[in-house]
Amino acid sequence: MFVQDILWKKRGIGVSDSKTTHKTHKRKTGTAAQPAATRKPKGPREVAMDILKRIDTDGAYSGLELNKALSASGMSRQDAALATEIVYGTIQRLATIDRVLEQKVKGWPSKVEPWARSLLRLSYYQLRWLDRVPAHAVVDEAVRLAKKRGHAGIAGLVNGVLRGVLRDGVVQPLPANLPPAERIALEHSYPGWMVERWIADYGAEIAEAICAAGNVPPHASARVNRLRTNRDDLLASMKEAGVYAGESPVSPDGIIATRAGSLVSTDWFKEGQLSIQDESSMLVAAVADPRPGMAVLDCCAAPGGKSMHLAERMENRGDVFANDVHPHKKALIDEQAERLGLGIVRTMTGDAKELSLVLPTESMDIVLLDAPCSGLGVIRRKPEIKWNKQPQDVESLSALQGELLQSVRALVKPGGTLVYSTCTVAKEENERAIRSFLERNPEFSLDPDWPEEVLRPLRQAEGVLPQPFEGMLQILPHQFGSDGFFIARMKRRA
Repeated sequence: MFVQDILWKKRGIGVSDSKTTHKTHKRKTGTAAQPAATRKPKGPREVAMDILKRIDTDGAYSGLELNKALSASGMSRQDAALATEIVYGTIQRLATIDRVLEQKVKGWPSKVEPWARSLLRLSYYQLRWLDRVPAHAVVDEAVRLAKKRGHAGIAGLVNGVLRGVLRDGVVQPLPANLPPAERIALEHSYPGWMVERWIADYGAEIAEAICAAGNVPPHASARVNRLRTNRDDLLASMKEAGVYAGESPVSPDGIIATRAGSLVSTDWFKEGQLSIQDESSMLVAAVADPRPGMAVLDCCAAPGGKSMHLAERMENRGDVFANDVHPHKKALIDEQAERLGLGIVRTMTGDAKELSLVLPTESMDIVLLDAPCSGLGVIRRKPEIKWNKQPQDVESLSALQGELLQSVRALVKPGGTLVYSTCTVAKEENERAIRSFLERNPEFSLDPDWPEEVLRPLRQAEGVLPQPFEGMLQILPHQFGSDGFFIARMKRRA
C-alpha cells in the first residue's frame, strides 16, 4: 500500500478501528510477554505516533515513512487512511498545535519525551480537525498508548492535558488586530518568514490562499500514455470498472480520479497505460513540445516522469537522454521506461553542471532543466517542508539554479529550446532566476509560442495566465488544486 493511493477525506475520517482498539490489554504479574506472532498489531494512531516521532527526531520524510509503515502494518484501507490523515494533518498544523499545547504543558515541547509529544500533537489534531472522531475515543486511545509506552504518571499527564483542552475549548481564538502576516501564519500554521515572503511577492489575499491550499489533501491524478491508449478510452474503461475519474482541467494528458483505490496496483498501470503524476508537472513536457526524431535532454530526471512524458509525445522516435546525479535512481528511470514501452530513453548518471563536458556542444533540440528547488509548491504532499526550510535555503538554491542554467545552455542547438521548471512558488528561484539568466545570455530569449493545448485551459482560468504572456508561467496551489509549479520556455537564437 502506498501513501499516494490513500484517498484522504478531510474532516470526514470515521472511527475506523474497532471498539477493542480502545481497550487496554492487561497482563498478570509474572506472565511472559506475548509472542510476536500473537501480539496485537498496532492501530492507526500508534503507527502515526511512531512515524511522527521519527520525523521529529530523525528528520525522516513523511511520505517514505508512511509507505514503509503502512506496507508493514497490514492495516485495512480505512485504518491506513486514518493514519495517513493524522500524520499529514499533524505536520501541517504543527505551529497551531504547539501554540495550544505550550499553554497546557510546562516546558513544551523540549521537556517532553519525543513519543509523548507526538502523541499529544496527533491527539489534539484529531480533537480539533477530525470532526467525526469522537472526543472520548481520542482521549481513551491516547491514554492507552501512554500507558503502553510509558507509565501511569505520563498517562495521567496525557489524560489531564487532553481533558483540559476539551474543557477550555478546542479552538483557541487568535488575538485581535494582528498584522496580516502573523494572523495568516497562526491561522494556517506556517512559519512567519514564509508568509511574509509570499505577501511581498503576491499580496496578502493570494498568500493566504496559498497557505490554505497547502493544508488540503491532494487529489489523485495520472498521466495517460498516448502510445498505449487515449484519454477517452481510458476514462471509459475506468467508468466500466466503477472508478470515478474525469479529465484534468490543466493537462491534455491528465486524468483526476476519486474513489479509485490504488492506481499503481491496477492493470492500467501495470500495462503502461498510465503513470502517476501531478497535473502541473504534466505541463512541462507539453510546453517543451518535442517532436519525433528530436534529441532531447532531461538534466535532472529522477524519478523519470517528465522524461517518459517527453518520449511519449515523441511517439518513441528520437532520443531522450535522462540524466540524474544519483546512481541508485537510474534503475527507477529504467523501470519506468520498460513499463511504458519506451525504447528511446537513454539513462545517464552525473552532475548536471558537468553535462556540457560529457555531451557534444549544441547537440540538443530541447534541454529541460527541472531544477532542484525549495519545493514550496508541494507542501500539501510534503508538509514537513514548512518546518525544515529556512530563508537561506531559497537563496542558496537560487544560486545553484543559476549555475545549472549557465552550464547546460551550451548544449542547446541554435534555434533550439531551453525549458526551465521548478515545483516552488519562490520568485527568487523562478522569475528572477530566469531574468538574471537572460541578462547574462542575450542569445536566449523568452518564447511565448506555447502549444495551444497548453494555453487554452490556462486562458479559461481567471488570473492564471499573465498578460502580456512572455513565456513564463507560475501556477499557484490554489488555482487548480494541483502543485505549485513554474515553467519558462526560452529559445536560442538561430
